[in-house]
Amino acid sequence: MLTDAQWAELEPLIEACRPKGKTPPQDLRRALSAILWRHQNGAAWRAVPAELGPWWHAVQIFIRWARAGTWERLLDLVQSRGVALGMVFLDGTNIRAHQKAAGAAKRGDLEPSETIVKLLAARVAALAPRLA
Repeated sequence: MLTDAQWAELEPLIEACRPKGKTPPQDLRRALSAILWRHQNGAAWRAVPAELGPWWHAVQIFIRWARAGTWERLLDLVQSRGVALGMVFLDGTNIRAHQKAAGAAKRGDLEPSETIVKLLAARVAALAPRLA
């Protein structure tokens, strides 16, 4: 999903704000492509195409980065460079929720990070026509 030009633009920003662990995530580009694909399509994590790597790897990175505040730092870096992000709209006419779904946010809620990833996915989509 991420072209070489898009990755070249995003990689330094990601390296500047991602959490440093004992070992860096293997194939980070593919995992981020899976995360962006999932948020652009609104699909379930298990629906991520096999060529984007194992779905559980993308979920693991997304959740770890959400809890560490990495997505917020990445969004701040992108916006500080003067990048205008687009809007993403979801049609919720077919979304059903259980009656117990209404209520306060749960501990470790990832909603703000998902919104940020959707904004970053819109940014990647906006890069495509300019780079092609």
